[in-house]
Amino acid sequence: MNRYSFWKYAVLFAAVLLGSLYTLPNFFGEAPAVQVSPARSSIKLDLGTQGKVEEALKAASLTPAVISLEANSLKLRFENTDEQLKAKDTVQRALNKDAASPDYVVALNLIPRTPHWLASLNAAPMYLGLDLRGGVHFMLQVDMQAALSKKAEALAGDLRTALREKTIRHNGITREQQSINIGFADQAAANAAVALMQDQFADLLATVTPVNNAFQLHAVLKPEAAKRVQEQALKQNITTLHNRINELGVAEPVIQQQGLDRIVVQLPGVQDTAKAKDILGRTATLEIRMADDSSEARLAEVGSGMVPFGAEKYLDRNGQGVVVKKQVLLTGENLTDAQPGFDNQTQEAAVHLTLDAKGARIFKDVTRENVGKRMAILLFEKGKGEVVTAPVIRSEIGGGRVQISGRMSTVEAADTALLLRAGSLAAPMDIIEERTIGPSLGAENIAKGFDSVTWGFVAVTAFMCIYYMLFGVISSIALAVNLLLLVAVLSMLQATLTLPGMAAMALVLGMAIDANVLINERVREELRNGAAPQTAIHTGYDRAWSTILDSNVTTLIAGLALLAFGSGPVRGFAVVHCLGILTSMFSAVFFSRGLVNLWYGRQKRLQTVSIGTVWRADSSTRDVIAKAKAD
Repeated sequence: MNRYSFWKYAVLFAAVLLGSLYTLPNFFGEAPAVQVSPARSSIKLDLGTQGKVEEALKAASLTPAVISLEANSLKLRFENTDEQLKAKDTVQRALNKDAASPDYVVALNLIPRTPHWLASLNAAPMYLGLDLRGGVHFMLQVDMQAALSKKAEALAGDLRTALREKTIRHNGITREQQSINIGFADQAAANAAVALMQDQFADLLATVTPVNNAFQLHAVLKPEAAKRVQEQALKQNITTLHNRINELGVAEPVIQQQGLDRIVVQLPGVQDTAKAKDILGRTATLEIRMADDSSEARLAEVGSGMVPFGAEKYLDRNGQGVVVKKQVLLTGENLTDAQPGFDNQTQEAAVHLTLDAKGARIFKDVTRENVGKRMAILLFEKGKGEVVTAPVIRSEIGGGRVQISGRMSTVEAADTALLLRAGSLAAPMDIIEERTIGPSLGAENIAKGFDSVTWGFVAVTAFMCIYYMLFGVISSIALAVNLLLLVAVLSMLQATLTLPGMAAMALVLGMAIDANVLINERVREELRNGAAPQTAIHTGYDRAWSTILDSNVTTLIAGLALLAFGSGPVRGFAVVHCLGILTSMFSAVFFSRGLVNLWYGRQKRLQTVSIGTVWRADSSTRDVIAKAKAD
């Protein structure tokens, strides 16, 4: 009756074993580290860079405990912060010869001390939130007026092109902040322009007013269009920040919208605020210009002459000079997609670009008019330009699909496509709030959270052992297994643990033991009614299960609502809350019953069970109860 088959015990043993393995990394803590990342997409980290770093550290009598090169990032782990700070300065001097234009980002970080044998099993500690690990917190204010002005500037350029194509004469187009003004000599031309706007520029609201025997068309963005521009600017900035922060190697960064024009950025584990600001401000933009093929430009490219007026000199990926004209034909704003791929003819790595309608039209006209000339495609990062490629235009290119190729590896093509997709910030941002939480404060929060969970566990187990005797001991063991499985699941999911999450963990302990209280009271009730001990155990677990399931499902629904509609700390609480309910149902019912069956199930003639005081009514009391039930 009260026996588990072998496979059930095997499942319980496997669950505890896996839980122990994946919980273990959380006890090793974190070590100070130095992280090296490329400052530009054209620079790669390889074994040669690692060797250069190792030689510099050896010369400075510094020996890192662990060196790992992964995902284009080099991490060096040290035993203490003194060695970490010295190593950062040493690596900075060794890799960045020009401090004004560094090739690598050298930042302080924290990495786990997980042993290699555990890491080989993909066992890693939970990520810790900003309040536990320390790090930096930024509040960024997005300049929405600049985003609207930028949109108006683009619309003014499109209007100029559309009016020229429709042969509608005007006296000039001017822009004042978010408004566009166009002068016309007669009302017929002004009306034609209004009709054109209604047909092709639905986002603009136009009005015509007479001014000194002429007519002035005043166009502004419609309110719904302005709101859409602001929302898109905010989303694009968030996307760009995500791509930029990836270079810092931050585990679970928090980047989320707050209000209509603010973005919150939290970087747990990052100690170098200056480097964090540097990464947040970085963007990559694309510019397409014509190369200057004059004899003076050719001499300037090899360093034998001056750069011609109206031109600029940039270096390509091989360090060779390329002189390009200052006039920008297309920018990254005309880019709708960028994907890595291969050249169909040479099978070399390439980046395939897709332009919007305006960009496709301009690109078609430029390639038609400049066959046989070079077109330079430049990538700008942190204000520094680099020529990605400068191919010769062989024929007119239409359809809005452009290919960048030439002396590019597959990894470089993928990284270039990523940078171009991220694009530049849609609107400038200012840091209006900056807060740094040191590792010591984070360690204090961890200690307090750990103490609350520990003392809550001790108090609950003490009560259960005193009140329910051996069944209370079994319930306490099941509660410990629940805590073990919860931490293991959080570690396996690489969830982020915050202070609200630790509060949810303490709450889960009280909720989990509630299921065992229901089971124990059901068993007591069966014993009071005169049932045999084996029957009481079997019936108590079976009858308590439906009640436990109902109560946990309703609590889980509330937790899922918090997870779906909450944000920030509320979501952190909800994640631990929901996972804790699932693990508690397993440990409180199946695991505790397995222990009870293992202890009592082998005894065929069981007379008593250790479940605390079981009150039984005497004969007179039973008669009174029976009479009351009959009435």
